[in-house]
Amino acid sequence: MRNESGNQERRISKWMVLMLSAACGLIAANLYYAQTLVGPIRDAIGLSSTAAGLIVTVTQIGYVIGLLFIVPISDIVENRRLSVAMLLIAALALLTTAFATTAPLFLLAALVIGIGSVVAQILVPLAASLASEEQRGLVVGNVMSGLLLGIMLARPAASFVADLWGWRAIFVLSAIVIALLTTLLAYALPSRKPPKAVRYGQLILSLGALWRQTPVLRRRALYQASMFGAFSLFWTVVPLHLADRFGMSQQGIAWFALVGVGGAIAAPIAGRLADRGWSKAMTWSAMVVAVLSFLAIHLFDRHSTPALVLLFVSAFTLDMAVSGNLVVGQRAIYTLGNAARGRLNGLFMAVFFTGGAIGSSVGGWSYEQGGWALASLIGTALPLMALGYYFTERRMATNNETAKGVSSVG
Repeated sequence: MRNESGNQERRISKWMVLMLSAACGLIAANLYYAQTLVGPIRDAIGLSSTAAGLIVTVTQIGYVIGLLFIVPISDIVENRRLSVAMLLIAALALLTTAFATTAPLFLLAALVIGIGSVVAQILVPLAASLASEEQRGLVVGNVMSGLLLGIMLARPAASFVADLWGWRAIFVLSAIVIALLTTLLAYALPSRKPPKAVRYGQLILSLGALWRQTPVLRRRALYQASMFGAFSLFWTVVPLHLADRFGMSQQGIAWFALVGVGGAIAAPIAGRLADRGWSKAMTWSAMVVAVLSFLAIHLFDRHSTPALVLLFVSAFTLDMAVSGNLVVGQRAIYTLGNAARGRLNGLFMAVFFTGGAIGSSVGGWSYEQGGWALASLIGTALPLMALGYYFTERRMATNNETAKGVSSVG
């Protein structure tokens, strides 16, 4: 079998997939450690309650900056060297965060953590490029499963570590882990040097053209932005809801967050089904599951044990839907070609993380304005919007450009 360059394809080893999965999880976790530690960090660095949201938001902004301006470089620069350099920067930023005593220094370091953490989105396309066509969906699913596990475990891990040694300890531990991971990747990652076809300036300017000319990218990014917006809204609001409605402590909320980890099992399953041509069915079914997950907890809003159990179930099914749809979307984008894979992935991730940031912001606002009833109603609407957009595919198939994009997805 021949790959995109015309050379004989090799199947990526299970050890390499495991390493890349673990690496993506450990790196992505850096974006979420602060989410459950906003209170103690705010008090330590002297931020007001109004400005405390910047503790998480600044890291997300850094991540989007990295997705738009660092990840595209992987299309022209050797990927291993780029990954190692950015991880070293992230490790230094984590140490700075751990010992910061003023808000400006902490927020600057948090911004750099976000920028450095985009290495995860260099490694995922790298894994896709190493995989053969028939195993690409499964490989991407497995690597994304690791990334999602890192995201989902970050919140409870930070809470447990902070409970033992204080909030600074999680950033020190992460800096050590990232430094060790950098050493491992420097020796174990295969070299991937894309053909340097364009200058960096041209590369960045090409992002707009890629967005306009790639209907699959637009659809998949907007689908996932809506889904991840619902996901972020849920995990922003549910800790407040659990504390207010059910009187849960911080430790109890941390245990609740572990439930979402199970949702990551959908990633490799979705990847395998996408390899078998089930992408369209997986897409609409993930959206339906997300809608039903939120609708159930919106309609059955009680202070009772069954209502609490339903929250646990919905956390699991919502995370399954979001992770499954993510993998199907990334597989569709990676089939568009190797030359622009870094830019395509950077655009995709930037758009859907923007959706997540909006979901978090709207979640906090809606809970303050209308409590759980309003927040869960908006959470229901977000994947419902994605589902409505999905149903326009057939109608727009008469357009040649869109028809080509849709066929690539399916």
